[in-house]
Amino acid sequence: REATMREARVCYDHLAGEMGTMMFESMLARGYLLRADEMIVLTDAGRDFARAFLQAEPGGRSRAPLCRECLDWSERRSHLAGQLGRAMLARMTDLGWARRLSGSRVIRFSPEGERQFRVLFSG
Repeated sequence: REATMREARVCYDHLAGEMGTMMFESMLARGYLLRADEMIVLTDAGRDFARAFLQAEPGGRSRAPLCRECLDWSERRSHLAGQLGRAMLARMTDLGWARRLSGSRVIRFSPEGERQFRVLFSG
């Protein structure tokens, strides 16, 4: 179970673990997110990417920040939290890419879901 927790899990309401940090680092590397004044900012390119992936405008009426960096306990690197982090995980679930194991924080990706995730967020 420890290995599955390290691979992908829910951290509050967003994706954490190896897959969560991979997504965050990919979005930074591609210029979708930007570190600015100790904050994480969604760039114009990032807004276009998020809009296309989510099939909706990123953000909403919540008082939570749109993007927030969250330190991952298993990876010792950051993953994406905030409204966007929550929406990204919800969309992956809606697409059938991933599901939360009952009674657990573990997120299990289907083989096709993991393939699609890696197309979007690896290297």
